[in-house]
Amino acid sequence: MSALCEAVGLSRQAYYQSKRREARRAAEEEAILSMVRMVRARHPRMGVRKLWRKIRPMLAQEGLKIGRDRLFALLKRENLLVSRVRSKRRTTWGGRYRYPNLIAGRQVTAPNQVWVVDITYLLLLGGGFLYLFIVMDLYSRTLLGWVVADSLEARHAVQAMHQALQNAHGPLDGLIHHSDHGVQYTSQAYQALLEAHGIRASMGAVGNAYENAYAERVLGTLKHEYLLEGPWDSVAQAEAAIREAIDLYNTDRPHLALGGETPMSVYLQDAVATPMKVKEVVTCP
Repeated sequence: MSALCEAVGLSRQAYYQSKRREARRAAEEEAILSMVRMVRARHPRMGVRKLWRKIRPMLAQEGLKIGRDRLFALLKRENLLVSRVRSKRRTTWGGRYRYPNLIAGRQVTAPNQVWVVDITYLLLLGGGFLYLFIVMDLYSRTLLGWVVADSLEARHAVQAMHQALQNAHGPLDGLIHHSDHGVQYTSQAYQALLEAHGIRASMGAVGNAYENAYAERVLGTLKHEYLLEGPWDSVAQAEAAIREAIDLYNTDRPHLALGGETPMSVYLQDAVATPMKVKEVVTCP
């Protein structure tokens, strides 16, 4: 060993110090990867930025440090990065009526100012589809209502909205309900429900995801980060997985636009109090 060290111009002490540093770094990285796997067990496809926020308390507890860029490089090396999958499958067909777009250019500064709704498909084992209907508070990104169904009938959208109304906190005065121009949301039963609660209907264009980008984004998060796309054996099986995923999304997953807070914490704090300052005020396109 002495001869080898001399050949490369390195002292034995420096050589062993280098080996100890390598061993320590490897042990630290394995500990960090264990933390990542722990978080991913609950949030299977959580991205690097959110992972970094989630593991920081664990890092501090263990006296470890890692920057976001180094974490990215580590996950890339270990093949643990996730890629986003996009789909163009259609779930919306235009209804007979059209309401004006009330949120274009509007700044949303508190919960219960704007709720957005949308529908996405899920795969069914053996062929066919299930459908997930959601109602989301735009300011906090909290999912207030959801239903899994085996059809696109308007009654499922009504059920999701009923659930959102039951889960709401704070006053709903002036609430705007924004959707696309789909038949589910233009149906007589759905519009009667909105009218009964004094909620104003607002609509974008059919199939224009940009006009309902926030709802599209959360549906993508649920399907791809939580592996909800399927295939599922039944509505009951899908419901159980979606219930768990939505609870994690609402209460445990940090949201970058909310300063790292969870959607539900922001919703509950701000629905009945002066709005806290978040990283971004929602400005509707």
